[in-house]
Amino acid sequence: MATTDRQATTLALAHALSAAERGLAVIPLSRTKLPALRSPHRDDPLPPAGEAGTSDPVSPRCHGECGRLGHGVYDASTDPARIRELFAAAPWATGYGIACGLPPHHLIGIDLDTKSGTDSSSALRELALRHLFTIPETVVVLTPSGGRHLWLTGPPDVVVPNSAGRLAPGIDIRGAGGYLVGPGSRTDHGLYGAAPATAHLAPAPCPPSLLRLLLPPPRTNHPTPTSTGQHGQGLVQFVLAAHEGQRNTRLFWAACRAYENDIGPALVEPLVEAALGTGLSEWEARATIASAARMTGHRP
Repeated sequence: MATTDRQATTLALAHALSAAERGLAVIPLSRTKLPALRSPHRDDPLPPAGEAGTSDPVSPRCHGECGRLGHGVYDASTDPARIRELFAAAPWATGYGIACGLPPHHLIGIDLDTKSGTDSSSALRELALRHLFTIPETVVVLTPSGGRHLWLTGPPDVVVPNSAGRLAPGIDIRGAGGYLVGPGSRTDHGLYGAAPATAHLAPAPCPPSLLRLLLPPPRTNHPTPTSTGQHGQGLVQFVLAAHEGQRNTRLFWAACRAYENDIGPALVEPLVEAALGTGLSEWEARATIASAARMTGHRP
């Protein structure tokens, strides 16, 4: 490993340990901004669709229960010994990620991107004017591409999902199950750093009006199309009853059963709506249903 990489790893670990002292759970990242440790399940064969306890193809069911490293954000920790163990297993890491949605901060990241060619900062200001909220003084992390990450905190009993462009073009949200690249991380595109005037701040509470925009739409009781019958309604209810950690698995299972019973196309929208009600993003829901269609020999 080059000396510069060793220095970047040493600095990343130091910054990660400092973040952990502030109650922020961290994981090591590679220069590509992805988790530095590969999944220990990457070569595991997919079990047959519908088998009890199976994993879905979009998100591995194991979130670290196996005891091995390499489960992405589910490895995140504030324990210095654990963090050193993670970095020791990934000596190529040059950055660190900060897990969102975890206590005590329940961090929410507002990612204002510049690569899409849109003015995301203006879009956020326009949203603030329209919905009558003000972005408080908070931690701002500057990205190598000229973007900004705003750190906010959420209530402990609210789960903010990840989303990309749903709030406005160029604005991505990092919530539960997501992570932010921490200041002091070095990537292929450059260095992430806290804006000087905000480095001493703690993440500020998310304004209530903005928080409402970040949450998935409330569940609605639209009837399942009559052509799907009682079985289709049961599959939708099965998805609606999912808890965090089983949402993708339940959706994938329900979609497989729908396609096997020739009601898949008619049930796509009700299943997507049910998945949104559990906190999945529309992209995740549609990707999972498309995977189920392919698994059962149908075209999405």
